[in-house]
Amino acid sequence: VLLVLFSVSYHVLCCVLSPGSELSVSVPWGHIRGKVWGPDHGCPVLCLHGWADNCGSFNTLIPLLPKECRYVAVDLPGHGRSSHRPPGVFYSFSAYIADVCRVVDGLQWNHFSIMGHSMGESHTSFSALYPEMVNAVILLDAYGFLPTDPVMMRQGIDEMIQFEKKTNGKTRVYSYEKAVERLLSANPTLSEQSVHILLERGLAQVEGGFAFSRDLRVNFRNVVRTTLEQTFACLPSCSCLPQHSVVTVTGDHHVHLNDPEIIAPLWTDTQGTNGTHAHTDTSKL
Repeated sequence: VLLVLFSVSYHVLCCVLSPGSELSVSVPWGHIRGKVWGPDHGCPVLCLHGWADNCGSFNTLIPLLPKECRYVAVDLPGHGRSSHRPPGVFYSFSAYIADVCRVVDGLQWNHFSIMGHSMGESHTSFSALYPEMVNAVILLDAYGFLPTDPVMMRQGIDEMIQFEKKTNGKTRVYSYEKAVERLLSANPTLSEQSVHILLERGLAQVEGGFAFSRDLRVNFRNVVRTTLEQTFACLPSCSCLPQHSVVTVTGDHHVHLNDPEIIAPLWTDTQGTNGTHAHTDTSKL
């Protein structure tokens, strides 16, 4: 697992300051929801989950981190309890960057740190586009920038068109046990406890059982990507570049959720640098 550590008006609903309180930010198509830990005026840290996960991805790690920070973990649109994007709209890295802008605008944060898992391009791109706002970036097994691939772009468009033709309004319903089995089979690196944590926000109760709450469109190929030239142009602006470190730990893609005690000490160890990249060595498993 690779961990990299780098040092419009929206209404925010968050009145309770207890750990793990709920957060809701109004956006044009609904709400971006999430959870909040820590004091109201603590050092702000925005926590961004990986593809097809939700903000529960940080449930086990954040309680082990410094208590003086204000951690806001969000369900990105189409994930967890956040609203799905409108019909016909693609999910893309650039759209997620705009979502981060909406959240921090609602929170009235001018400077903050980012802790992101997996979907590295959206996490690092914000730092590249808004370097003056980002104090540090912590990337947990993230892959960085992915330049344009015309073949994948076409596949993503074709997937969307076919999905729109087949959509019949029916929702696939599972028992809770079957939902656990499905998530475990799709994500074999998750522990069973981690599966239960993600399903707290990843399932919606419906007639006859449960349905997965995430938008099926998040599974499609990302059709909006940067070109190679744009990628190189962004790199000098990325606040994580001047000072960074890479840390290798034993674990898997969800080590921060499965074994948070492995990751938590790295937070303190790397606060003296602007950037750290942590890598999980699966060969040691």
